This record gives sequence, C-alpha cells and structure tokens, in this order.
Amino acid sequence: MGASTSAEPRISVEQKEAEAVAASTGALPMLQKAFSKLVDDEKNAIPLENLQRCFGFAHEGRSYSGSNVPDSFPVLLDHVGSSLVDQFFVPDKGGINWIEFVRGYNKCCARVSASVSLNMLVRVFLAISRKANVPLHLEFESEDDDCKVNGYLLPSHVFLLLSVCWVMSWGFRILKGEGSVSLPDLNHLVLPAITSCAQVEGGFNVWDCDFSTLEVQLSAGKFVTWVMSTVPCLPDCLRQYFHARLEMAITARDELASSNSSSAGDILATAACDYLLTQGRAWAISITQKSSVNEEISRAFISNGGGMDDNLIYRSSAHGRGLNRFWSCVEGYRGPLLILVAASSGDAHDRNSINRKWVVGALTDQGFENKDIFYGNSGCLYSISLEFHVFPPTGKEKNFVYSHLHPAGKVYESHPKPVGVAFGGNPGNERIFIDEDFSKVTVRHHAIDKTYHSGSLFPDQGFLPIEGLISEVEVWGLGGKVAKEVQNKYKKREELFTDQRRKVDLKTFANWEDSAEKMMMDMMSDPNTVRREDR
Repeated sequence: MGASTSAEPRISVEQKEAEAVAASTGALPMLQKAFSKLVDDEKNAIPLENLQRCFGFAHEGRSYSGSNVPDSFPVLLDHVGSSLVDQFFVPDKGGINWIEFVRGYNKCCARVSASVSLNMLVRVFLAISRKANVPLHLEFESEDDDCKVNGYLLPSHVFLLLSVCWVMSWGFRILKGEGSVSLPDLNHLVLPAITSCAQVEGGFNVWDCDFSTLEVQLSAGKFVTWVMSTVPCLPDCLRQYFHARLEMAITARDELASSNSSSAGDILATAACDYLLTQGRAWAISITQKSSVNEEISRAFISNGGGMDDNLIYRSSAHGRGLNRFWSCVEGYRGPLLILVAASSGDAHDRNSINRKWVVGALTDQGFENKDIFYGNSGCLYSISLEFHVFPPTGKEKNFVYSHLHPAGKVYESHPKPVGVAFGGNPGNERIFIDEDFSKVTVRHHAIDKTYHSGSLFPDQGFLPIEGLISEVEVWGLGGKVAKEVQNKYKKREELFTDQRRKVDLKTFANWEDSAEKMMMDMMSDPNTVRREDR
C-alpha cells in the first residue's frame, strides 16, 4: 500500500472548527476575500498595521461638530482600530494568520447572548479609554465572556460610550468614513441612565440639568441592566461596524464611496433640520428592538440624512393642524408609522412650570384606520424628551391605536365616541389622546392602560391626567418604498373617483317642467292652487 499522493494541504481541526462557525453566519466567503486583500503573501499573515488601519476610524482632515463634543472624543476615535485588533485577534510572529483571523471575527460577530455582546462592547470601550488616557472605574471579574463587571461610570463616561456607539452605527453605513462627523444630541439617553443607575442626594431637577457637571456614580451593574431593558440593541453597533470594515477592505474605497456614502454637507444639513425626530432620537428608537422598522429608521435618519423628507408623511406646521388635515396625509399608508407629539404643560400661575416642554411618541405596526374602537396588533409608546424610555406591549390587551373622525351621514348619536387619535387605555380613558383640532394632548397615568408597559411618559407626570398644549405633530412612514407607492396609488385612485363624482351628465336629468323640485316650489308659492294630475 502506497502513501497518498494528494497535493491538497491537510486542514487542522482548529481551522475546520473556526471556518464552520464563520460559515454558519454566512461570512466565510467575505472573510476569504478580505484576508486575500490584507495578507502579506511572503508571511501568509496580515500585518497588524493593515488590520488596525482597516478597523480605524481616524483620518487626516476629519472634523467633529455638535453642541457638546468633549475634547477627549476625537482622541477616543483615534484608538478604535488598535483597540479592536487587540481585543479580538491574537497575533503570531508574522501577524494575524488565517485561523486567528477567522477566530477574531467569530469572537465579535458570531451569535452570542445579549449579555456577552454587551460585555464585549464594554471591554472595547474600556480598552479605547485606557489608550486615550480617559480614566474609567470599571473592572471585569475574570476573562470569561459572560463575567460580571464591577465599578461605576460617571455621566460623562456614559455620554462618551454612547457617542462611540453612534459613530460606529454611522461608520458602518458611511463606509468611506471621511469628512465631518456631526455628533447628535444624546442628552435624552444620558438622563434616564442617571435617574435609573445613580442615587443623587436630594435629587436633581431633570428639567434643568447639565449632566456634564454631575459627579454622581452610576453602578456598572445597574447600567448593564438599564441597557438591556431600554436599548438592548446598543451592542449591535460593534458587530455591524466590525463586519462593515472587513467588507470595506474587499472593495476599493473610491468605488465604495461613490455608491454608499453621503457627503459631509448632507450629514451636517441633517443635523440642522428642525424636526422633532432628530438623528439622536431616531437612533435611540432604532436600538430599542430588532425589526425591519428599526432598519428603516437607520437607513433614513442615520446613514443618509437626505432621505428624511421622503419618510415624512405629516407635519402640522407644514400641512395644517386638525384631524382632517392629518387624515388627508396618512390615509392609504399601509405600513408602520411613527407619530411624535411635542407639547408643553404646567401651572399657568407658576412661571417655572409653564415652560416645561416634552415630546412623546407612538410606533404602530400598520397604518391608521377610521374606527370608533381600538385596533392594531402591536406597537410601542416612547418618552422622547426629556428622558428616553420605551414602553413595549404587555400582551394583556390590544388597545394599541384609536383614530376616529366625525361619522359621515349621522346627525345624532346618543353615545358619541371620542373624535381624535389615541394610544393605549380604553375609550374615555386613553393613555395618550390627541383632540380633533390637534391643539391639546391628554396624557394619563399608566394604571388605566393594560396594553403598554407602565412608566411615566415625561418627568413628574403624577397620577392625575395632564393636558398639554400641542406645538407640533409629526408622522413618519417606516414602511419603505413599497408602502409609499401603495399610498400614492391609493391617492390617485381617490382623486379619480372624486373627479368622476363632480362631473354632471345633463342627459340623465329629466325636463325641469316635469321635475319634483319644480312641483314642490309651485306648491310652496301657492298651495291652494287646484292641480290636475296627469295620468
């Protein structure tokens, strides 16, 4: 028996296992192409410098804009690439070989539990902060992926962590990664983290709070719990950025930039738009849960600011106030919709409270219908400003949406149904109710609502119903191009029917002398006139 003459190299068990995990995620072909682009053929390994450059975010000439960009933020971004390489790859003498390259990808992007994914994000942020000389008081109990993290964060550290995550979310879509980065306002995410994780002696005024000056300690354990309950998709930005940067290595930057990136001017223009749904608020909503809706939010509001107007269905300041104007814009849209309401409330005799402005929102899984009962299959309520909270369905009731116009053709109703738009609760006791004129919104305590989870929709809500004066209402379509095309066809069809009803065919009318209208007018003018009935 002779020895095998096969020229094929033998594949080790370690390589087979690593490739099997990568193949289960569908990323193995992409990894093979990326490795061939980054590898040093002489050493058959990827030099560390090449891989750090691949994952790096820093570029010469980059500028950062925003209302509150800290000095340490650009320094943090300078160390993103090296920190990712150190965290996920084990170098050999010549660099990163094929097996370690695949293992590094699997460690970051393979399917893991939510707690492990969050741990990876915190470890990366800790490594970035140490390289940037930003002191963090965090420590992991062991090197295990699912170990506990101890210590605390300051509010400024939470802001930096969220800012890095935002840049990763933006960076994995704008693959070219050049130009000016506009950092959105993220205060609405930092404030609930403080109120949920820290104990402030004597409390603090949420309505007038500068978190950058607070030195309160946010327990690491409570912060992890807050992320898992409020923004559980936050760690996904790391995996998405990691995967996108390897894809970028496959295609030349110039080619990739021409089709996948927007200009710096577009990004800055988006930040300057005076919409209720800012980039920061849209991003916060997008990381609350995994769905096609959140993907649509990310596509329109994070990666391509120029597409925001395409998603705007209704805006009270532009289209007019009132339920009829609202209905003319949303009718026929058969897809998820996000409605935001900005209002102000307070005691008219208290100068400090009259200026309290807040924003609440609701996400529906379908379009609006004219019904005098609640309907819908799913949805979420949002506290948008000042603090961001999400209230998903409880599963106990299905009073998701109520939208009722004045009944057509009816003069009297013994028990008229409320006319307006509402979410949660029950008829007459809605969690959120917008009146017919879109002038007032009533927000009630969560005790009357079994459809959405409990919680305050704005700070200091209390138990009594709060009536706020509406300053703006926005509705954003999140059903993609298909839902918009369906609505356009619906509107064209309705316009055609309206035009047909307006046209009068004179041939269908009888002679005036024989009409019932003339007979009635003659009888009213002289009812005693004797008339002979023609037979």
